[in-house]
Amino acid sequence: MSHAPALDPATGHPGPLSGAPRVPDVRAERARRPAALGAFLAFLASLASVSWPVGVVRTLTAGAGGRLPSTAGPSGARRRLLVGSASMLAAGAARAVSGCSGGVPADGDAGDAAVPPALLQARTAPADLDPRGWLVSEKLDGVRGFWDGCVLRTRSGRRVAAPAWFLDRLPAVPLDGELWMGRGRFDALSAAVRRQQPQEAEWRSIRYMVFEAPGADGPFEARVGRLHALMLGQTAPGFQVVPQRAVGDAAALRVLLEQVVAAGGEGLMLHRADAPYVTGRQPVLLKLKPEQDEEAWVIGHQPGQGRHARRLGALRVRDAQGRVFEIGTGFTDAQRENPVPLGATVTYTYRGRTGTGLPRFASFKRVRDEP
Repeated sequence: MSHAPALDPATGHPGPLSGAPRVPDVRAERARRPAALGAFLAFLASLASVSWPVGVVRTLTAGAGGRLPSTAGPSGARRRLLVGSASMLAAGAARAVSGCSGGVPADGDAGDAAVPPALLQARTAPADLDPRGWLVSEKLDGVRGFWDGCVLRTRSGRRVAAPAWFLDRLPAVPLDGELWMGRGRFDALSAAVRRQQPQEAEWRSIRYMVFEAPGADGPFEARVGRLHALMLGQTAPGFQVVPQRAVGDAAALRVLLEQVVAAGGEGLMLHRADAPYVTGRQPVLLKLKPEQDEEAWVIGHQPGQGRHARRLGALRVRDAQGRVFEIGTGFTDAQRENPVPLGATVTYTYRGRTGTGLPRFASFKRVRDEP
């Protein structure tokens, strides 16, 4: 929230009172910020002409597996990294100039409106995928978190009531990632994120695992490098960049999947290294898991029969392709007594599809996001 400078009662204009200590002119101070920002960005741009050691460039691009982009030498990689980082900082500085705060808006603020952000979503990886040209990371079993530079939201657009200390030191640039407590802790994480009043002890265990810079220029490999460069100067609690690696062939990919699953992980994510930033469900982002699962939105509750009389029998859902079907198994007694609310996003497992594309043997797995 911005505060106007003190007014001189004699003139009605901002300024110090006669004989009183000078009151800082906040508006004038904000007006000076763009000039200071421009000087700083000019300094960053000038670094592109410096002959940095290749080792330094490799360190800053470690998120891309420690490799320089294959389409250019160290000089080109250095320039893309610095210019891209400057662009990200410029976007954040613009928010800072406008007085944007990283804290959670007060109740009733206009920022409460739940508008789903446009984000990239994954498709299922084919069984015969050749991983060359992709960057691979662990699929984290968490809650999607979009940070617009001011407010942290879930994929549905619902504001996350995180503690101020968790948000205040996040970079003032758009970030996309996963709120994560660790393998096998989704239920505890989901409960913590849904609370209207955050619990300090829970949030001390939550990390913001960032994997994308929404709207940034360049291929994914370069954007990951910029995220690592951005992280070098961060002191935000829990802020981390998801490690990405290159995998040589399909056999190595299968071994990596087995290792992650054996350690309690969900599976793998594969992102085309050369992909520009896009949104929606696109073929540049794939998920690879030992079992098939997808997500759908709850549009109705079907009453139960027999031993499930007077409680939930099945969820009526719609998937991303608009197909409507029912999920009738996988629920606990508590979930049948208190069904998942309409509008929630749920994850379900299945075993293949029918000729019309409907999932076979769809079974409820968990609530992914609530409205």
